[in-house]
Amino acid sequence: MTLPWFEADWPAPRGVRALSTLRGDARSGGSKTPYGCFNLGDHVGDDPIAVAENRRRLKVAAGLPGEPAWLSQMHGIGVADLDSPTAPGPADAAIARGSSKVCAILTADCLPVVFATDSGDTVAAAHAGWRGLAAGVIEATVRAMDVPAGSLVAWLGPAIGPEHFEVGAEVRDAFLVADPKAGEAFAPNNRGRFMADLGMLARRRLQALGVSRIYGGGECTFARADRYFSHRRDGTTGRQATLIWRER
Repeated sequence: MTLPWFEADWPAPRGVRALSTLRGDARSGGSKTPYGCFNLGDHVGDDPIAVAENRRRLKVAAGLPGEPAWLSQMHGIGVADLDSPTAPGPADAAIARGSSKVCAILTADCLPVVFATDSGDTVAAAHAGWRGLAAGVIEATVRAMDVPAGSLVAWLGPAIGPEHFEVGAEVRDAFLVADPKAGEAFAPNNRGRFMADLGMLARRRLQALGVSRIYGGGECTFARADRYFSHRRDGTTGRQATLIWRER
């Protein structure tokens, strides 16, 4: 089976693994057009049997220590504690300390961000579309981890790039409220709108918290139809996942 994912390229603490999945092909996934092939989202209209099989294949082939916590994402700032005995409710981020817990974020243009402590004893993942970023999902995730921000290392997964992410003035204004210099992440275009850089916005938020070791970014979901699902490009489509977990 073709392995439809890649490992995060970052100095992860010992015992921590993170990966992002790809859209795959017929050898790796069972979803059909327009969800083909390795769709992991069960909320987009795909055949539930195909999604369940794709998730099973991921768990087995990647050697996951448990079933990923597939969140009901709401573009908000809720953070699920996967070590809690209660099932997580709607949330856009997850934290875990137990080695059998797998944080998972589904995206098709939004920015996935994963975190780990230097010691590797706590990991987290956040779903950072523009709404979540502006509302403070990164801040909420770091706060829930309850460790000094300087002890964290972060990795930015694939997301829509600034050449393709056109937004209105209301999106820019939502960021300027908290950070007047966030305007640097918005380039005006000839349609009276702006091209937004999600990666830059996330980095600004992380750096303001004291997270200085930030890796990844630069992989554009819109531009790479051969690798990624993109809602902005295709409309009805599948979802890739970004996962992080502790192996020990």
